Amino acid sequence: MNTTPFPRIVIVGAGPGGLTCARVLQRHGIAVTVHDLDASPRARGQGGTLDMHPDSGQYALRAAGLLDDFLALSRPEGRQMRVAGRDGRIVFDGIPPEADSAEGAPEIDRGRLRGLLLDSLEPGTVRWAHRLTRVEPLGDGAHRLHFADGTTTEADLVIGADGAWSRVRPLLTNVAPDYTGVTFVETGFDDADTRHPRLAALTAAGTMMALHDHRGFVAQRNGDGHIRVHIGMRVDEDWHRRAGLDLTDTAAVRDALLKEFTGWDDDLLGFITDTDTGYVNRPLYALPVPHTWPHTPGLTLLGDAAHLMSPFSGMGANLAMLDGADLARTLIDHTTTAGAAIGNATVDRAVSAYEKILLPRSVEAAEGAAEAIDEAFGPDGAARVLAHMTGPTTVI
Repeated sequence: MNTTPFPRIVIVGAGPGGLTCARVLQRHGIAVTVHDLDASPRARGQGGTLDMHPDSGQYALRAAGLLDDFLALSRPEGRQMRVAGRDGRIVFDGIPPEADSAEGAPEIDRGRLRGLLLDSLEPGTVRWAHRLTRVEPLGDGAHRLHFADGTTTEADLVIGADGAWSRVRPLLTNVAPDYTGVTFVETGFDDADTRHPRLAALTAAGTMMALHDHRGFVAQRNGDGHIRVHIGMRVDEDWHRRAGLDLTDTAAVRDALLKEFTGWDDDLLGFITDTDTGYVNRPLYALPVPHTWPHTPGLTLLGDAAHLMSPFSGMGANLAMLDGADLARTLIDHTTTAGAAIGNATVDRAVSAYEKILLPRSVEAAEGAAEAIDEAFGPDGAARVLAHMTGPTTVI
């Protein structure tokens, strides 16, 4: 283990990417702190379920020494995919080719993944309730971070892992995310097998997508009996304002959604009418492609802060964790090469090497994500998604 004094590293954001980076660094004796705006690890829900790809998410977990723990928590059955049209007819029911391999791409709930990563860190690594308000350059790559509670900390390397609306990114680029043209309205169903057996059977063990004419349902089975549903529409970003709709009025939102899905199968409409959780409006944003920035000493980005893309890539968390592992590895490798002469120049060379890996693959993934959401929420979404499911498959 490396015990040589190392420049100060601060990660902003305790998502999968930032936590993976911190874990890999700590495994090699490099000190790091993580600052997150949440009041505690359980201050809010962590979202739905993730499929961990062998060459990205699982690769990162292996680098973190957590792959076996992940496999014990994962749900291989969650790989099941169903595709339907608006009439409810299932046109694909199986394991997509990219998930049907020796390693596979098993699912894990976001909350369980985050808990696994958090539990692996040294106590006190994450500083909760630290909402970043400003990053102040101090010269020579050093920065002072200011938080909403009045505290500050200084760092020789600030890693922006703080998501779509990153507070670190503006120091590197003035580019901001754009609306993709698609909005998800999120809803959910608790204890679905008992309380909503019809919808549970339709969703099956993994993900069910029903798509047609710029509209669709994406239902995902979670590991706790919950089914999370995204009701997708290609609409104006302010669609609800144009309709004079109060998003807190559950009945009004339900009626507006039913109008958007006129003519759809009654069973599918149950994903609108039978909600246990109400509705949350979630417009989807993405950074322009390509998104790059000039190398800047003492600063870098990973995950959504670097390459926010539509969730139809299936790559968001996987890429964030791969980013975190790769950044940590380049820092470790340059430390080994530098020997005792570890300073800001060593860190700067490592970050440059990481960015040369990060930026090209981010462009490729973001282009694929943009194409995927345009196809899924085009006029013939089910047919376009089905075309990607062709080839050898394992049918459930």
